[in-house]
Amino acid sequence: MSRAVLSLGSNLGDRLAHLRCAVAGFGDAVRLVSDVYETPPWGDPDQPAYLNAVLLAEDPTAGPYDWLERARAAERAAGRVRDPRRRFGPRTLDVDVIAVRRDDDEPVFSDDPELTLPHPRAHLRAFVLRPWIDIQPDGELPGHGRLTELLETGAAAADAPEVRPRPDLELESTA
Repeated sequence: MSRAVLSLGSNLGDRLAHLRCAVAGFGDAVRLVSDVYETPPWGDPDQPAYLNAVLLAEDPTAGPYDWLERARAAERAAGRVRDPRRRFGPRTLDVDVIAVRRDDDEPVFSDDPELTLPHPRAHLRAFVLRPWIDIQPDGELPGHGRLTELLETGAAAADAPEVRPRPDLELESTA
């Protein structure tokens, strides 16, 4: 079995519907889903605000690249179009594989450019750390430390005040 932490974000179209469809697309593998947060765009400020969430998924047969393929399938289902000129540009749905653990609870490390694990910038992104803390308050990002400590330091701490909870928005599966 492997467990994956996946970050979801949307800032085009029906943002909440895109997040809900992504959760539904992971089906029975979904174990926990965070609250929804609204955040300013990261890396490219000329675009609308994002809705973000994090989910924890488990599957006895999935390896790291299976999680990546499922993430890309969810993006395709949401009509995501990648603009190579705007790496951090707007998108209907972004699903990032943040971390994967094997069935023995050991983290998976990879420096493959196609799937770097853990995600190389997760420790810098409050919009990943804050929702992740919802579902794993004592969680750790392999190679970087405890989520709560990461959220209180550096770039993540500077962005944390801009990560606004949206208790009016519920993220449940549409399945």
